[in-house]
Amino acid sequence: MPDHSLTLLWSLSVSIKDFGALLGSLGVKYLADSYGRRNSILIVNCLSVVGACLMSASKTSKSFEVLILGRLVFGLFCGLVMSLNPLYIQEVSPTNLRGAFATLNQVSFATGILVGMVAGLETVLGTEHYWAMMLSLSLIPALTQYLVLPFCPESPRYLLINQGEESRAEAALLRLRGSADKVFTELEEMKEEAARTQSGVTIHEFFKKRRYKQPIIIVLIINLGSQLSGFNAIINYSTRMFQAKFDEAKYLTLGVGAVNVTFTLVAFFLMERAGRRRLLLTGFISIAVCNLLMTIVDSVLHLVPELRSLQVLLVFCLISAYELGPGPISWFIAAELFDQPGRPIAMAFTSMLNWGGKFVLALLFPPLLKVCGAYVYLLFMIVALVAFTFTWIRLPETKGRTFDDIAELFRGADEIPLHNKMGFNTFT
Repeated sequence: MPDHSLTLLWSLSVSIKDFGALLGSLGVKYLADSYGRRNSILIVNCLSVVGACLMSASKTSKSFEVLILGRLVFGLFCGLVMSLNPLYIQEVSPTNLRGAFATLNQVSFATGILVGMVAGLETVLGTEHYWAMMLSLSLIPALTQYLVLPFCPESPRYLLINQGEESRAEAALLRLRGSADKVFTELEEMKEEAARTQSGVTIHEFFKKRRYKQPIIIVLIINLGSQLSGFNAIINYSTRMFQAKFDEAKYLTLGVGAVNVTFTLVAFFLMERAGRRRLLLTGFISIAVCNLLMTIVDSVLHLVPELRSLQVLLVFCLISAYELGPGPISWFIAAELFDQPGRPIAMAFTSMLNWGGKFVLALLFPPLLKVCGAYVYLLFMIVALVAFTFTWIRLPETKGRTFDDIAELFRGADEIPLHNKMGFNTFT
């Protein structure tokens, strides 16, 4: 097979997952509203099992078509589960720990990336004989979830507000909170929200309603700011970036994965202390500075080769800044900004933006790097600065606020000066 055909097949097999995730995002609302949050996760889990089996079977069948199909099916799973997981976690978590628990989804995501990097080493499973086994590793968490998740309660908010089943919602809350007093208080809050909430929202109504306009713009800017500020380009091309300058590039790439996990854990511990706004603002401005310094260092690297170690440090700093705020928060902020009817569509919108951003950047980064050279990082810097500015002006602090309190900010308003709301600007 000609080299250009091999390159095309390789590119297709890598990018087809992101395309599948984009398609999968379209099914979030239907599944979440029809079968519940927990049950939807169990349903889509079968896609992970099927995808892993297909990818593994591609070696036996010696068919690259089966491999690509497996990647597509696995991508459908990713697009669905990366919205359903934070949606479920947000709705079952107590208000004071909601953001921290939602961050655990990103911790798992980052850990999976690191495990994949380790498994891909030639000394582990990244060989001609064992690559199929490496691609089937996703069976382990999928099967574990089938064993454990059925024992977890359904979202009380879904049971009460969507289904009108107060007794089941109360039983689920009692299992989650363990205290009758906490259950009574939270149940009353949900009843008040249900009284002000319409039964359902169509996709057309979601984008047309005035109270959703500001949250939609906020979610759009934060998610595109996260995905197009350079993180994904570095994660995808870090090995290639290091290969030209270091003999053991693969181990430096493992360092990228380790830093990724470490700072996601840092975000977990800071989420309910510092708040969403502060972590997002710190993350975006740090990413902008790192991209500026990356441009300077990459421009003079041929003159001062000793700066290559500084370039590695900047890569690690950019990864840290991303996972400190924009990385985890971009996946769950929509669940906090929207009311119960709009939340599933908002999470689907989030998933489409995230996976779409990854897909676009994977396609555009190599040609942009070829055309712009070191100055490509200035484009990422501009994106990060735009996201920082918009977050500063428009994003309310959601830490410690009930869903109904946050929804009240947007309800029935054309434009609300969010930054002037008492207690929401964390820098006053």
